Amino acid sequence: MNSIVVIGSVNLDLVATVKKLPEPGETVTDAVLNRFPGGKGANQALAAQQLGAAVKLVACVGDDAAADEALALLRAGDVDLSGVQTIAGSPTGTAMIAVAPSGENHIVVAPGANRDLTPDRLVVPAADALICQLEVPADSVSKAAQEFEGYFCVNLAPAMHVDVSVLQRADLIIVNEIEAAWYGDSLLAANGMIATTVGAAGATITKNGDDIAFAKPPRIEAVDTTAAGDTFTAALTVALVEGREPQQALEFACAAGAAACTKLGAQPSLPTRNVVLSLL
Repeated sequence: MNSIVVIGSVNLDLVATVKKLPEPGETVTDAVLNRFPGGKGANQALAAQQLGAAVKLVACVGDDAAADEALALLRAGDVDLSGVQTIAGSPTGTAMIAVAPSGENHIVVAPGANRDLTPDRLVVPAADALICQLEVPADSVSKAAQEFEGYFCVNLAPAMHVDVSVLQRADLIIVNEIEAAWYGDSLLAANGMIATTVGAAGATITKNGDDIAFAKPPRIEAVDTTAAGDTFTAALTVALVEGREPQQALEFACAAGAAACTKLGAQPSLPTRNVVLSLL
């Protein structure tokens, strides 16, 4: 079993299921509200654990009741939480999510304690692979890229400036089509593989400007797409670290991302390895 460290965010998701997503300035009512553990870091950690890796999460939460709620499924899933710090005086991160019947969503995040995972607090453990995203300070991601010696994946979400050294160091960069457009030519600095997702249209892997893999997800009935990208990131990293070829790894990741769309909520929807293999 390969070991993976995830450095990233922990949020409590407040999910409102609505009949239609509001337009700017519009109020919609008759929503159904649920609370789920979330955060890109936490989602990717639990997804990787359920897909067959031994995972340690490095993160910050607040000293509030929301922290226990946000960490509950990670703890139940046997993710190593010894790297999670509790920050006095900070609230646990919160995401406010509106989900339409199609599975499409609007997400607004209040980072809270996730912003406290600063370089001075960050200890980068040894492992076979490291996954980072950008819901924690970019300087901490840069530090992790410099210090970590194994396989390094960075999910450039949400899109924001990162030091070029992160792009140059990464063995794997993952973006969706919106993030790919935002980064534009800066992605040319990448030395490793770049995986770009385009929702139900599939995903590609390129290296040095050349397409090396393409895959489409299996057809599913989408309920909530909230954690699809996080599941894709975890699955692609797990598969590549296991030694799968890019094409096979991408097919596995697309199936995993699709499986995560079949249930409501971020972490409750994360698939096991057997579920993903059944879709393949």
